[in-house]
Amino acid sequence: MAEAVELEAGGRTVRLSSPGKVFFPEHGYTKLDVARYYQAVAPGILRALRERPTTLERYPDGVTGEWFYQKRAPKGMPDWIPTAHITFPSGRSADEMCPTEEAAVLWAAQYGTLTFHPWPVRRDDVDHPDELRIDLDPQPGTDYDDAVRAAHELRAVLEEFGGLRGWPKTSGGRGIHVFVPIEPRWTFTQVRRAAIAVGRELERRMPEQVTTKWWKEERGERIFVDYNQTARDRTIASAYSVRPRPHAPVSAPLRWEEVGVAHPRDFDITTMPARFAELGDVHAGMGEGAYSLDALLELATKDEHDHGLGDLPYPPEYPKMPGEPSRVQPSRARKPAPGPK
Repeated sequence: MAEAVELEAGGRTVRLSSPGKVFFPEHGYTKLDVARYYQAVAPGILRALRERPTTLERYPDGVTGEWFYQKRAPKGMPDWIPTAHITFPSGRSADEMCPTEEAAVLWAAQYGTLTFHPWPVRRDDVDHPDELRIDLDPQPGTDYDDAVRAAHELRAVLEEFGGLRGWPKTSGGRGIHVFVPIEPRWTFTQVRRAAIAVGRELERRMPEQVTTKWWKEERGERIFVDYNQTARDRTIASAYSVRPRPHAPVSAPLRWEEVGVAHPRDFDITTMPARFAELGDVHAGMGEGAYSLDALLELATKDEHDHGLGDLPYPPEYPKMPGEPSRVQPSRARKPAPGPK
């Protein structure tokens, strides 16, 4: 292994040990390649992470080695990286790192972090999200092009219900994420309810292409609107995050006119720096306005009153929530006993 190197970011110097360690064997990309990628897009990823409690997805030995999620702030973290105290659905809590400087990203890369998973909150108010995040997740039999069609209809839904503006990005895989900056006035439960309303409206408009069904056996070959990504402690990979796939793709912010023109394979740790140098952060304007969820919550109320559409299941690790339907897979649900003949 080569000796350690020092990298500059935002006026700080970060030491990178074992820079020649191979993280992506298919192309030979090293730990230094990953760190230099983050150095190149530092203003963009800091915009996505700034002041947010952030879980680190770490691959100390590269994508072919063991990996884990680091939720608690690592021991020995520099004192210039602040933390936020967050509570998990289990009732447990932890102090999680909150990047406020570009160098914090390089510091995390030094410890094998590939993907950053920021909460949709800021550290000064960890109970009220300031982003509504819509995850369009292709199911078996569907692909990115199907997610593109859903994304364009989603854009129309957001505009119709509250004049909301969404900011699209590739997931780094086959999916599309759309983030909407919102006023931090609602709880996680309320924001999740708004996400369900969005998903159901999209489902009504594209019933053969989109679903909100939680159970995989019911989804079919459709795009799943993963409403539970808005539940507390559920996070989505940040813009510019490296994804742990053989070709080192990244989650790429897009302009709407690029959705359906650009492809996820266009964006990796070797191509994104040139795009960033030319265009800058195409989502830089996200912080310029925050929207209300009132229209979506009114839609949720209408769904409940007019169509009898209540809550949907939470993930299995969550405590049972008020009004939540059965969390039993339909094919395994107990069948009612036959009545007398």
